This record gives sequence, structure tokens and C-alpha cells, in this order.
Amino acid sequence: AIAWRGPMAAGALTQLVDANWGAADTLVLDLPPGTGDVQLTMIQKHRPAGAVIVSTPQDLALIDATRAIDLFAKAGIPIIGLVENMAGYACPHCGEISDPFGKGGAEAAAERLGVPFLGRIPLDIAIRTASDAGTPPAAGNGPEAAAFAEVAGKVNAWLENQKG
Repeated sequence: AIAWRGPMAAGALTQLVDANWGAADTLVLDLPPGTGDVQLTMIQKHRPAGAVIVSTPQDLALIDATRAIDLFAKAGIPIIGLVENMAGYACPHCGEISDPFGKGGAEAAAERLGVPFLGRIPLDIAIRTASDAGTPPAAGNGPEAAAFAEVAGKVNAWLENQKG
């Protein structure tokens, strides 16, 4: 395992953002949770068009998500919305949905904070399996892709709205 200190992580972020991505319209970066050096570097050096905050529905994770929303908002970075990750698990035998991490916490937090709620990504073995195989689960046509498509559609609508 490699433990990166703040400057190393910030440097890696800068290299990632500054890479030649060709004719890409949008660059999506998955940052570590929290409000540390990586987020501060993103805000100060790269001024993103907006931020999508992702959280599990449990209270402790939502505290971190709320801090991230506050950090980006205070820096003048628009909050595109909040996504609830690991939102419900369908039993492979009976199909019943259980919520081991709670239910609706991110949606309630979004309402409380006045930011859009973008959707839920389920806790699904198909998502993990596709990710482990190096296949983006959002790229397929399976049911696991639907949740990602819903969120992506809302983010795309926000980006199009920013263009005028």
C-alpha cells in the first residue's frame, strides 16, 4: 500500500487534470471523501464547473458530504447535486430490497441543504463484478446501468443549462 501525503495527492490530481484528454467536453474525477488537500487543490487550481457529491445514506457519511458541499459552495463552485451510493440491496433469492446502510439519508440531506438530489446507486453485485472486470457498469445496457444513466442525465442537463 502507498500512503500519499497531501502534496503527493495534489500533484497527482494536477497531472490527471492537466493530461491531454483530447476533445473531451467533460472530465469527471472521483475524489476521496472529505475536505482535504485534494479537494482544496481542485478548488484553488482547477476551478471545476460544478461538483457532484456522493454519499452513502448513513449519518456519519452524510456529515462528510455536508462538509464537502459547504466547502465547494463557499469557494463558489456550484453544487450540481447529491447522489446516494449503496442505496438498497436486492436479495438474489427473493428480490426483497433491504437497506443495510439506511434509506433516503442523502435525499433528505439534499432537501435540507437546498441542493438537487440526483438519484440512488444500488448496492449491487453486478456493479461490483463489472467494476472488478474493468468494465464500467454505467456503460452497459443491463439494469445496473439504469441508475447511472439517471444520474448522468441529470448532470448532463445541468451542464447544458450552464451553456445557456
